[in-house]
Amino acid sequence: MVGVTDAKPAQANADDVVIATKAGLLRTGPDVWVPLGHPSYLRQQCELSLRRLGVEAIDLFQLHRVDPAYPLEDQVGELAKLRDEGKVRHVGLSEVSIAQVEEARAVTDIATVQNLFNLTTRDAEPLLDYCEAEGIGFIPWFPLATGELSKQDGPLAQAATEHGAEPAQLALAWLLRRSPAVLPIPGTKSVDHLESNVAAAGIELSDDEFAALDAVR
Repeated sequence: MVGVTDAKPAQANADDVVIATKAGLLRTGPDVWVPLGHPSYLRQQCELSLRRLGVEAIDLFQLHRVDPAYPLEDQVGELAKLRDEGKVRHVGLSEVSIAQVEEARAVTDIATVQNLFNLTTRDAEPLLDYCEAEGIGFIPWFPLATGELSKQDGPLAQAATEHGAEPAQLALAWLLRRSPAVLPIPGTKSVDHLESNVAAAGIELSDDEFAALDAVR
């Protein structure tokens, strides 16, 4: 999976790459984000994303935040309509509770849930377990805790040295071992960084190594 910002056309991406984007927030100022889940706005944002990305259908279109001003049924229902029209292939949610996921699933199939989750921030752990049990992909955002877990003097530094890996790779390896439902999307600024992140998938943690990392908070 690849998370995108709609900034560039996606025609050059390989067929096996999943393009995911979201709608449902207004940026009204620096670091100010306001939920807006009116169905017409969600549809407008989908149309704009299709144009910016240069694709006929968005692989995964997620509701960025549930807007309390409108029924969740209407917000998710609009995404389901876009899917039925062929403009969206899968519907996802972001920053939701188990109850909200269940409410949304009463309207349409939910492919993924994207919530804050990493080695040191685990408030969404019950939601992750729910997603695993229900066959829903779980996308942890800030999988590296905004860089705190990838620091050379951070909480994973010693374990990374002992394992012959980078701290960020161990943070990602822990996430992948934590649940088969996990689909991490770490930020990537260079090819070298991308290759390092991808290599994390090849790290096999032993039970003892996983338990040691699991104790990091």
